[in-house]
Amino acid sequence: METKLPPASTPTSPSSPGLSPVPPPDKVDGFSRRSLRRARPRRSHSSSQFRYQSNQQELTPLPLLKDVPASELHELLSRKLAQCGVVFDFLDCVADLKGKEVKRAALNELVECVGSTRGVLIEPVYPDIIRMISVNIFRTLPPSENPEFDPEEDEPNLEPSWPHLQLVYEFFLRFLESPDFQPSVAKRYVDQKFVLMLLELFDSEDPREREYLKTILHRVYGKFLGLRAYIRKQCNHIFLRFIYELEHFNGVAELLEILGSIINGFALPLKTEHKQFLVRVLIPLHSVKSLSVFHAQLAYCVVQFLEKDATLTEHVIRGLLKYWPKTCTQKEVMFLGEMEEILDVIEPSQFVKIQEPLFKQVARCVSSPHFQVAERALYFWNNEYILSLIEDNCHTVLPAVFGTLYQVSKEHWNQTIVSLIYNVLKTFMEMNGKLFDELTASYKLEKQQEQQKARERQELWQGLEELRLRRLQGTQGAREAPLQRLTPQAATSGGQS
Repeated sequence: METKLPPASTPTSPSSPGLSPVPPPDKVDGFSRRSLRRARPRRSHSSSQFRYQSNQQELTPLPLLKDVPASELHELLSRKLAQCGVVFDFLDCVADLKGKEVKRAALNELVECVGSTRGVLIEPVYPDIIRMISVNIFRTLPPSENPEFDPEEDEPNLEPSWPHLQLVYEFFLRFLESPDFQPSVAKRYVDQKFVLMLLELFDSEDPREREYLKTILHRVYGKFLGLRAYIRKQCNHIFLRFIYELEHFNGVAELLEILGSIINGFALPLKTEHKQFLVRVLIPLHSVKSLSVFHAQLAYCVVQFLEKDATLTEHVIRGLLKYWPKTCTQKEVMFLGEMEEILDVIEPSQFVKIQEPLFKQVARCVSSPHFQVAERALYFWNNEYILSLIEDNCHTVLPAVFGTLYQVSKEHWNQTIVSLIYNVLKTFMEMNGKLFDELTASYKLEKQQEQQKARERQELWQGLEELRLRRLQGTQGAREAPLQRLTPQAATSGGQS
């Protein structure tokens, strides 16, 4: 098709290629740039469909698939797939209503056909199916209208084309789950590029779309063995970019949920690749500001790793202690909850390796002025398995927490926390009364020594202050003495003159 030039423009002279001719003085527009800028149509960013063309052909209903003979079924199926490859603009609610309804009816029919009719998925229709799916779901996601979008506080932007997009996703899912589905044929079209574009869609703000994508990617992972390593690798890249560069990706929770089931199927012994994923990706994910959005899925993945290989416990706990939050009490409560889940599956031999640094951190949490943090830390003693581990290692755990428990029981402002601490102290006293009495006497002696040192320090500072005042008074007296001696001499010299 030839491109028509605007009427106001004129072709360039052959003798001066690339140069525009100078218009006559009466045609000069001093505001030409501004006029062009005003005439430029604005692109709407509220929809992800930027390829819509208003001059597309009008859709007409085709015969129903169930009404045609078997010999014509696949030809009609291909025509309906091509018809469903037309993309409509859903920002304009009244535009192309007939075409939208025709496409919606065709999509519903395709969903029903692929889910209930056997023998419909033959090799020639695979490229048509993948083409229709790709045209509808692969698109440029719109930029977020709220740069400071908080998934917990703000409402997400829902996809305007969801009435069609949902049916496309449903058709894709039933296509993958069909008994007639042949991975050996589909792998020609569902390749690495297709999977990469599928993963990019997880950044959609619409939670309904991410839920479909989660199920579909899980099916792809199960059906295509050759893509498994590539999917894991690309998920790693998404997480690392999320941690160290973007700090924003909407589909982290869904991807972690997929990986949780993948980890559950890992064979033993674990590969080095999987261990590195735990240490280099899952543990640093705890440092992200938006941890609360995906913490449940992240904790599940970590626990799945520990149930597979108990020797990873020390790496995990020391990693969590490294990223332990200092100023965010909400994250601290989440860390404590995850730590209890880990201790629920820990082996006694691994508990011995981390008990001291772990319970020093628990003691710091007990002394927190925020009562939810202190309360969550004290709930460790309500867990029977953790209590049995503490009892077996009482000589190490009790000295690590005793001083803090005793002090907080006297000073904490919340009476509920004080009551819980008394219960913990009572439990320790029943575990090992002799050690408890020794620690009590040692704690009181240490406190007396600290008070004695404080008194000595106060007396020292008081003595230094008195010495400073005496020196200050002596300096002032030395300055006043010369003045007193000079005053009579000045009077005498004045009288002689």
